[in-house]
Amino acid sequence: MGDAAETLARRFEVMRPHLSEFQRRLWLGVEAAELGPGGVAIVAEATGVAADTVRRGRAEAAGAQVRAPGRSRRPGGGRKRAEAHDGELIAALEALVDPMTRGDPMSPLRWTCKSTRTLARALAEAGHPVSDFVVRRLLRQLGYSLQANVKVSEGSSQHPDRDAQFAYLNDQAAAHLAAGNPVISVDAKKKENVGEFRNGGREWQPKGSPEQVKVHDFIDKQLGKVTPYGIYDVAANAGWVSVGTDHDTAAFAVATIARWWQTVGQPAYPAATRLLICADGGGSNGYRTRLWKTELAALATSTGLAITVCHLPPGTSKWNKIEHRLFSHISMNWRGRPLTSHEVIVQTIAATTTRAGLTVTAELDTASYPKGIKISGRQITDLEQTQVLTRHQFHGEWNYTLRPPHDTPKPS
Repeated sequence: MGDAAETLARRFEVMRPHLSEFQRRLWLGVEAAELGPGGVAIVAEATGVAADTVRRGRAEAAGAQVRAPGRSRRPGGGRKRAEAHDGELIAALEALVDPMTRGDPMSPLRWTCKSTRTLARALAEAGHPVSDFVVRRLLRQLGYSLQANVKVSEGSSQHPDRDAQFAYLNDQAAAHLAAGNPVISVDAKKKENVGEFRNGGREWQPKGSPEQVKVHDFIDKQLGKVTPYGIYDVAANAGWVSVGTDHDTAAFAVATIARWWQTVGQPAYPAATRLLICADGGGSNGYRTRLWKTELAALATSTGLAITVCHLPPGTSKWNKIEHRLFSHISMNWRGRPLTSHEVIVQTIAATTTRAGLTVTAELDTASYPKGIKISGRQITDLEQTQVLTRHQFHGEWNYTLRPPHDTPKPS
């Protein structure tokens, strides 16, 4: 390699990072033209660029090709996309995806549950060889995305008075809060295994030192399971959770409410005469559960409170405030952390906070709450006849008030 070629090679190494593809090609073409006959070969050997590229640059420098400033290729240049070579590719892809299309067909956003690799393999078998990257690009171009299913549908059997019940519950809550009386949302969180079991999610640990847990989720006979029953005070943005070691019964639920009232509720609302409980329609605090009503009647007698219960309409349990104001934050707080003991569970729940100021009190409840306690229809009728239990005019099965025996019922 001569001195001129070595000089050219050094200049090219310095300038190459600062030039676009078109600028590099044009510069090399000018150098080749300056060198005269054989210049293309000299420039190509010195810079390691293909001779065809240098030759094209020389033609462009001579004005044979004109293009807009900033372009590296002439209009229409570059590799053609797969759908340009295969006119039936998009139709074949849509035919594969269409049977698995989800969502509203009139919506511009559709989604498929088939992976791009699966679709690419199926297209290749049908005579349309493409990569999964091409399939992904085409799906996005067609308005598809890969998503998981989301719980949003409440079913086709929606109760006709669903919205009316929510409006009624809201009116009751507003009236109680305006009078300085507490409004609480209650529910039982799902049961949790106690012990060294895997808990979904991740938490910060020293690198390479994940916490080791058991392979199988067989219940520990000594530690068993626990049921956190929660109370969320709407006005105070505060939670109370009893971690029960026995059965999730109505007696357990009402005992939790009683301890909350004695410990937190009464000091916070010393002038309160009424209490509103917002609850799901099923479970230990369900509107069909007779024991729930008799236990609340006993609580009304012992506290002197008029206790009103408004149940959420069927199929709307996820709308209960305790779900997204308390339980969701507890789940986030202990994700990735094995619930190795009762103490760990109680302390982790009690440590739950939010930027909105949520505070949580937690306790362990080791009392026994046997299942199978039968309450007869006659007992409920007696509560109604003595006006301890008063059903509201609007959906009395969902909305009712329990008062101390000496209390005079007021129109609802």
